[in-house]
Amino acid sequence: MDKRVVLIDDHTLVRAGLRALIDELPGYQVVAEGEDGSAVPALLARHAPDVLVMDISMPGVSGIQALRALRQRGSDLPVVMLSMHADRETVLDAIRAGASAYLLKDAAEAELELALRSVLAEQQYLSPRVSGEVINAMLEPRTAAVADPLTPRQREVLRLLALGKAAKEVAWELELSIKTVETHRAQLMERLGIHDVAGLVVYALRRKIVDMSEFPQ
Repeated sequence: MDKRVVLIDDHTLVRAGLRALIDELPGYQVVAEGEDGSAVPALLARHAPDVLVMDISMPGVSGIQALRALRQRGSDLPVVMLSMHADRETVLDAIRAGASAYLLKDAAEAELELALRSVLAEQQYLSPRVSGEVINAMLEPRTAAVADPLTPRQREVLRLLALGKAAKEVAWELELSIKTVETHRAQLMERLGIHDVAGLVVYALRRKIVDMSEFPQ
């Protein structure tokens, strides 16, 4: 039976080209398409695909946002992230969000099949042009990690809390549940040895996670 693929991209012509390529591959069939990340939940519920192929940069709900939401719901569906961007931060953001593969849009056709086969075998795939960026990030000295004990998500939560936003506002802005934000806040306090929001504000200022100019006047 063919592996079922859902395709998400905001450019109609790009979607058409990708669909033609995927449908030509033996053992694969595109069963549905969407224009941005907001379409993901409904399409997955309706078509139960084996793999999701999604653009990273889209108006409305981006691929990263849709991917984070998917993983937060507990889904382990393989996701091949498509992008024109080969810079380290974009690649690492996608991997941290839970991408199974990162495929550049100008990659050779054979790479698309290789990426699909890899993720369906529960293996990760990175386009050769970006794999070096990931390896370099892994090999860098860990002094930065020691100096800053927070994950990127914890820094995002801390920044918004330090700016005086309530858990509900933070949850809305980062597309998290209120319970998740409250858990992050508790973990921040425990990890940093801080027991009140005022202490978090001081820490955020000292670490330059926020700047005084960002606070309401």
